[in-house]
Amino acid sequence: MRIMGLDFGSKTVGVALSDPLLITAQAHEIIRRERENKLRQTLARIEELCEEFEVSKIVLGLPLHMNGDEGVRAQLSMEFKESLERRTGLPVIMYDERLTTVEADEIMKEVGVRRENRKEYVDMIAAQIILQDYLDNTSDK
Repeated sequence: MRIMGLDFGSKTVGVALSDPLLITAQAHEIIRRERENKLRQTLARIEELCEEFEVSKIVLGLPLHMNGDEGVRAQLSMEFKESLERRTGLPVIMYDERLTTVEADEIMKEVGVRRENRKEYVDMIAAQIILQDYLDNTSDK
């Protein structure tokens, strides 16, 4: 069994997967869509990955404002959570993702990813950070 981490963006969803021992998170892929409100193919791909990797739980980033308030992106993420639960039948845990995009950008800068290429990978790296933080700080796995 594995846990999946997701970073839900307006045009992409970054995907990360835990190892079977639930110790480490690995960036897996980026699911892209042409329009923000078109989620059917995105949900279908996530469902495929859940079956392929025997995912038992999904951790979805919750984009809160720095003061902890929920904004439009947080509401969209909550709606996506409900769609994921209906589609996969798995529990979806909302997890604070504040500053993960900044952290992902810093990691890519450190390993030498050129600035113009970082946007392509940022959601996938952010998903990995969200999932790793969850694995490191939650006993309920």
